Amino acid sequence: MKKILSLAVCLAMGATCAACGHRGSDLPEDDRFVAEEPEIPVTPEAPDAPVLPDAPEGPTAGEQTPAPPTDTKPVTPAPAPKPKTDDLVVSTVNGLNIRKGAGTGYSAMGTLDKSDMAMPVKKVGSWYEIRYMNKLGYVSSAYVTQMSFEKGSDAIERVIDAGKELLGLPYVFGAQRYHWGNGVLNKNYDGKSYDCSSLMQYIFKTGAGVDLAMTSREQSVQGTAVSKKNIKRGDLLFFTNASRYDKVGIERIGHVALYLGDNTILHTASDHAVIEPISAQRWSYYISARRLI
Repeated sequence: MKKILSLAVCLAMGATCAACGHRGSDLPEDDRFVAEEPEIPVTPEAPDAPVLPDAPEGPTAGEQTPAPPTDTKPVTPAPAPKPKTDDLVVSTVNGLNIRKGAGTGYSAMGTLDKSDMAMPVKKVGSWYEIRYMNKLGYVSSAYVTQMSFEKGSDAIERVIDAGKELLGLPYVFGAQRYHWGNGVLNKNYDGKSYDCSSLMQYIFKTGAGVDLAMTSREQSVQGTAVSKKNIKRGDLLFFTNASRYDKVGIERIGHVALYLGDNTILHTASDHAVIEPISAQRWSYYISARRLI
């Protein structure tokens, strides 16, 4: 209210107000119109009349007093909208060093191959801070580009985020499972290495509370079947490999990965957990897809 009255006074006075910046006329101050109260005539013979207090403000005849507002609940501001895309950095070279600090003077903690992707945390000068092996690492912005994916449901994104935290951790065939396929935790699990099925089991359990079986073959019959043309972000993709190519049924399956969209998967195979495009050879090994969420 004070701000509105101040603005009204500025406009009435017509000058530039030092407080609010409103500009008025160029008339001298003494020439500006000033409202005056009317004089009260006083009879010379009578003593001065006592000054009466002002009457309290109220409605004039025919007016109604507005009712006080009934809704006194505080207004809760709307939450900020969540980002609709998942933005990753993509290596444009083979053997891109992931350094322990934002500079070439820091030692390397790992590497990204060409087209490998990582989750950027923030930009630090000419470096990107990324999540790698459950730690923070840094890659030169001169050797990466960015790629965006349309996000899925909150549950799917929690699963994917759990997988991003494990990027770079080594692949070990037969690594300890997070649980025994029924949600009962494995006391020998250490979280230092994964194979393809143990990685999927861990991120689905911690991200969405979904209990996956212990092997990729058992996982391939869980959830709902999805045709190849209808796969979407968050689906599990199952592949065969050279050693299982000639087997039949689910025994053909030798690998599982999480689909992120745009021909990209999060998985671990032969070296370490990674986000990368699906190669033509891997597509030639494709078997099926399942939807858990």
